Amino acid sequence: MAESKYGKYIVTELKSPHPPEFEEAYSKWAKRILWMDNKVVDGAFQMNCAWYLKPPTPVPDWMKGNHTHDADEIIGFFSSDPDNAYDLGGEVEFWLEDEQHIITKSCMIFVPGGMRHCPLILKRVNRPIFHFSTVTIGQYRLLRDGEK
Repeated sequence: MAESKYGKYIVTELKSPHPPEFEEAYSKWAKRILWMDNKVVDGAFQMNCAWYLKPPTPVPDWMKGNHTHDADEIIGFFSSDPDNAYDLGGEVEFWLEDEQHIITKSCMIFVPGGMRHCPLILKRVNRPIFHFSTVTIGQYRLLRDGEK
């Protein structure tokens, strides 16, 4: 983005907080588009978005567990077919506390701060699924059982 008074608020390139080996493994089944947090733009809350292209095989360990956040989170899964916007074109297994949900329609999920959620398992991807998550704090920080 060209230098200007407010251009610093516009992010057009991926600035991932993850190490290159994580991004390389992730790229085998998904395409991360953008990441924003307070390290990318001072004062921003965390948001990231990606295209899910196929189920990962094997499922990475970090996707298998559950976690919480100190702050609220919104997670979205969207169809890539504008003519059938509510048909996800795939199947996502997602857990809220001890409830399993099988998602086959475009959706947004509100996860209140402190609610245990995940695993997130891509069961089927017939066409790309747009995914985003946003956490209302400056950086994505997950807490595994017993962490503070």
